[in-house]
Amino acid sequence: MKRFYQLAAAAGLALAMASPSFAADLPRPAYKAPVYVAPLFSWTGFYIGLNGGYAWGDADWSGTSGSASTKPKGGLLGGTVGFNYQTGAWVWGLEGDFDAAWIKDTATGTGICAAAPGCETKSDWFGTVRGRIGYAWDRWMPYITGGGAFANAKLTTATGASDSNTQFGWTVGLGVEYAFMGNWSAKLEYLYADLGSATCSSGVCTTDTDVDIKMNIVRVGLNYRF
Repeated sequence: MKRFYQLAAAAGLALAMASPSFAADLPRPAYKAPVYVAPLFSWTGFYIGLNGGYAWGDADWSGTSGSASTKPKGGLLGGTVGFNYQTGAWVWGLEGDFDAAWIKDTATGTGICAAAPGCETKSDWFGTVRGRIGYAWDRWMPYITGGGAFANAKLTTATGASDSNTQFGWTVGLGVEYAFMGNWSAKLEYLYADLGSATCSSGVCTTDTDVDIKMNIVRVGLNYRF
């Protein structure tokens, strides 16, 4: 029995001496550096910007004094202010813009619009206040938009007499915005605007004459988000 204990102790001592070298021979897992995950882009914040584009539409004169169908068209250039708030992938926003406009057309028709050059419909400025709902794919954000639209309408008869109105209506549209560098983003959007019916008063058009104004607008914009 004493011999057995001596052999067991010797075996234990040999195993203890061999363990460090055995462990050293085992393969070690390769070191992996921590992976850096870039934070997702956030659209939240106030922003200001510039926008410009082109508008075209219809402005139909109708009344007992005469009628004509003008098709105003021209450029726009102005500024934009807004705010976005992002929750998950959804972006909720409010945006307003005001543009100088060079939108006009002249057409001959009947009555007060019969003589050359006819009746003219003209807008010198255009603006909107709209809500926006977007869905963000990181720096890309397609969106839908809708709200109020307003513009001036200068109505001039064939005799040169004119009347001016400030029109309020509604607008809907869609667009896409891309954040291309830091806080800068660029957008492309389409709007349809119904500005209601402007009135050429009886003092200018002999009798009150309605002019229904509808517009299509394509604009590009450049925004800076704070």
